[in-house]
Amino acid sequence: MSSSLTIALTGGIASGKTFVSDLLAEHGAAIVDTDVVAREVVAKATPGLAAIVEHFGAAILNRDGSLDRAALRDIVFREPDERRVLESITHPLIRERSVALASQADGHYLVFVVTL
Repeated sequence: MSSSLTIALTGGIASGKTFVSDLLAEHGAAIVDTDVVAREVVAKATPGLAAIVEHFGAAILNRDGSLDRAALRDIVFREPDERRVLESITHPLIRERSVALASQADGHYLVFVVTL
């Protein structure tokens, strides 16, 4: 396993993170996009989704068992304490998966973790 340097690429919404990360990837850098990871950790039949359903109930599921993002968004934007609960479920999972992906970037000297 080769050694790599992991760097965070941060910025607000529409600040150009995707543009920059695409350029970096073109030049051989590995990219871990936490937006992608955030969707992955709450995908259908994952422990993350199960934990969300345990707290928020099955009303936040689509008919196919996937997360109904609009229903969950309505809850967490209306109730700030519920947003904190959601973050307490998802943030550790996102962090753990992002670290795992970054550490698996064999053959890449630079690994960029793209996050807000």
